[in-house]
Amino acid sequence: MLNLEPKKVWEHFEKLSAIPRPSKHEKAAGDYVVSVAKARRMEWERDEVGNVVIRVPATKGHEKAAITVLQGHLDMVCEKNSGTVHDFLKDPIRLRVEGKVVKAEGTTLGADNGIGVAMSLALLDEPQAVHGPLELLFTIDEETGLNGANNLKPGFVKGLRMLNLDTEEDAQLYVGCAGGIDTVMNLRVGRRRQKSRQPAFRLSVSGLRGGHSGSDINEGRGNANRILVRFLQELDRLSLGYELAAIQGGSKRNAIPREAFALLHVKKTAMEEAHGALKAFQEVVREELRGLDDGVTLTLEEARSDMAPLSPGSQKKTVRLLGAVPHGLIAYSLEIHGLVETSTNFAIVTTTQGKVQVATSQRSSVASQLAWAAQWVANVGLLAGAQIVQSDGYPGWKPNLDSPILKAAQKTFLRVIGEEPLPKAIHAGLECGIIGAKYPGMDMVSLGPEIRNAHSPDEEVHIDSVKRTYAVLLELLKDLA
Repeated sequence: MLNLEPKKVWEHFEKLSAIPRPSKHEKAAGDYVVSVAKARRMEWERDEVGNVVIRVPATKGHEKAAITVLQGHLDMVCEKNSGTVHDFLKDPIRLRVEGKVVKAEGTTLGADNGIGVAMSLALLDEPQAVHGPLELLFTIDEETGLNGANNLKPGFVKGLRMLNLDTEEDAQLYVGCAGGIDTVMNLRVGRRRQKSRQPAFRLSVSGLRGGHSGSDINEGRGNANRILVRFLQELDRLSLGYELAAIQGGSKRNAIPREAFALLHVKKTAMEEAHGALKAFQEVVREELRGLDDGVTLTLEEARSDMAPLSPGSQKKTVRLLGAVPHGLIAYSLEIHGLVETSTNFAIVTTTQGKVQVATSQRSSVASQLAWAAQWVANVGLLAGAQIVQSDGYPGWKPNLDSPILKAAQKTFLRVIGEEPLPKAIHAGLECGIIGAKYPGMDMVSLGPEIRNAHSPDEEVHIDSVKRTYAVLLELLKDLA
């Protein structure tokens, strides 16, 4: 037990952390939410995709207040360090307190968005809470395409003002977010007729921080896929012949890749020079990432290979394509100082017998720039002869600075913590854009505690900020009532 305050918030968070809940596998987490509602004799509903809403009666005397929706998502990003033994479909998240933060043992924590879900559920056991009628909305599959929100039906929620609890910055109010598109390249490749006679080696890039492909993309953190491909091209530049059998990097489209691996065959006579090149290149990369990703490590170790290497033509095309895939910040907003407007994430690369697949994600708060960023990335793949598959995307959330719920929240913050936060927008995706489109007229604002390094095993939530956010939430619901 963590034994932290607010007690009920952390109790629910611990119980959620014991329930495996990767995206598309949230049924058990949904069952838990329903069990909480049943135990308290609350009205609840579950739709065909697994979204859950709990309808909470108003505190006596506040029945005529407008309905307020509290919204969070049940799934979590599942990332772990390569040395961590953990099955996200079976094993609980192992929590630990480290000073002023809560972290997990070698995996993502799931505070995104488990803490938001826990705050909503804690309200049901808060004897001093004063509020109007509430709808607690818990969506599924947010992290892999906001599919729960995309499948919401008319009438599932009836309220037209909403507090989204999925922000990761303490004492801030968000009123806008980016939209997004996934662009996938499928490149057909050929292989040599026979297995290589040269020794096999595993080239690894590890030790990077990774992070959220929205909120962290402008920091310049290392991308393991790019670093690995840069070294392959360094081998080409030095004319150190190698045969590429396989390459694997990244695992989530909304996470900056922390680790990448390639299976190579290198001539024995070239190994000493290859190791020297690796050592020199590692120093170059460490200098480039000094202060950002000081732990970056490259290794070249003996391995076994059961695959025939790519044909010379396919190898050249693959390495050149991977070396051309864009990644990172594209533009800052001209309207909101410091806000990333447009970016792209080189997220995943995988190889099979006859195909190399590259998965990327683009984000922008400007629809036309989102479309162009996605086309830019597609163009790179098309030039290499790859087949391109793009998602339908999801809309951004356009800021409304005249929002009544925003103004109410600013006043509450001022009274509770002595500061009135300025409205902000976030480069990450929130479900607010989709929910606003599903329920026209929905007035929304987003808030949450301090969560750092989301979507990576370094994810942490700051304990004091959870207490502060929950206090603001209780007072804001009273003010709205």
